[in-house]
Amino acid sequence: MSRPTPAAAPNVDPLHPAGGGWHCSHLFYSFDRGVLADMPEELRAAGREELVAALDPEADTAPTRLQVSVTSGHKADFGLMLMDTDPLKVDTVHQRMMASPLGVALRPGYSFVSITEISEYVPSTEEYGQRLVAEGETKDSPSWQAKVKAYEGRLGAMNRQRLTPEFPPYRATCFYPMNKKRKTGENWFTLPKSQRNRLMGEHARSGMAFAGKVSQLITVGVGLDDWEWGVTLWAANPEYLKDIVYQMRFDEASARYAEFGPFLVGYVTSATEMLCHCRI
Repeated sequence: MSRPTPAAAPNVDPLHPAGGGWHCSHLFYSFDRGVLADMPEELRAAGREELVAALDPEADTAPTRLQVSVTSGHKADFGLMLMDTDPLKVDTVHQRMMASPLGVALRPGYSFVSITEISEYVPSTEEYGQRLVAEGETKDSPSWQAKVKAYEGRLGAMNRQRLTPEFPPYRATCFYPMNKKRKTGENWFTLPKSQRNRLMGEHARSGMAFAGKVSQLITVGVGLDDWEWGVTLWAANPEYLKDIVYQMRFDEASARYAEFGPFLVGYVTSATEMLCHCRI
């Protein structure tokens, strides 16, 4: 769930991302059942009420984007995805939960801190035109002009979605962190820009095959967390998460140069439904 994106304003706060994007935190928690068993019911009820309030995406105090999901498997019971220009507003959600009556029973399990960005591998209109020529189009031909114009028309909206994304309507979601290798013979950062562009172009085309089935957001954790990038996927069906990750593993950018952290999969829901699902 998400509230309307606020109107663009001059970047005057030193904590706001200078590139016009948002801070992003992925947070995962488990409930300590032993602590909950010893907690008086009235205290548990008060804790549930406070947790629901802290995770209300429509509240005036909520960050611009707030999404709750039930996490499958034993890695966590539930996960949060939080986004805002203010990193302290994002962190306030965590602090409110930990300070609530249920806080003593919450066990933080994993987090990833990042910022939205427009990747250096997103081609400009000019670069897109050059790519078309490399793929066999004739520069300035009617076909070339039509494709360049169409791309130019899409580029602004695509970049807004990268910096200030709307959450898609899909319920199945997956998050994982990743790095690019820096090993001898497989060092991404020593490759020339032209080669990296080519590899990422191939990678992007693989993802485009899942349009209408999967939405993806890449956020950057370089200098902010242990992993360099975070990948969030949402899918119209859980099986599509498997399909897209499998397919893209064959791209050279992944097969040769990528390293992956833990995968956390879940299903988007409300805070109230999450608590019911977890039997709290």
